[in-house]
Amino acid sequence: MTASKALLTPDNCALVLIDQQAGLAFGVQSISQQTMLNNAVALARTAVAFDLPVVISTSATKVYSGPLMPALRNVLPQHEILDRRNMNVFEDAAVDAAILATGRKKLLFSGMFTEACISFAALSAQESGYESLVVTDACGGLSENGHEMALRRMQGHGVQMTSWLQVLLELQRDWTRKSTYDAARAIVESNGDGYGIGLNYARDML
Repeated sequence: MTASKALLTPDNCALVLIDQQAGLAFGVQSISQQTMLNNAVALARTAVAFDLPVVISTSATKVYSGPLMPALRNVLPQHEILDRRNMNVFEDAAVDAAILATGRKKLLFSGMFTEACISFAALSAQESGYESLVVTDACGGLSENGHEMALRRMQGHGVQMTSWLQVLLELQRDWTRKSTYDAARAIVESNGDGYGIGLNYARDML
């Protein structure tokens, strides 16, 4: 059976983290800040487990937003962080070049705010020939309505919506893939809420 071109694989996608900074998280109202951070960390751990290229960009680190959140820095300690002034990462030459250098055409976006930096990036990526996927539960909006309207606008331009757990399961797909099994299961157990509790329970019962 021929593999689906629509599905994510460890060889066809890259993760772009945008403005995952505490100073911006204070303004998030579309999801609890702790849940968003948990999901972003799970997504970053997934990228590491499956060896995805990761591009990290921040903005206004010394003025307002602060550095990349420590929980994410701990997951990605060796990755370069590209600070910028533009809201749109594709209008920053260094970030644009870093994304191009991944060689991947499917881009996973996570960050803040959905109404601005995430939607600007995803829409620009679509226009530039990339396939954009917004990891909606690892993004934060300034309001529930603003977050939802931004998602709808992006969908209208062909951007796809997904969740961090769907990304992990899509990359793993076969639990007999031993090379990534332990790492994938560990992420679900520690970050996957009820599903993770269930896996822990199953481990204890066997």
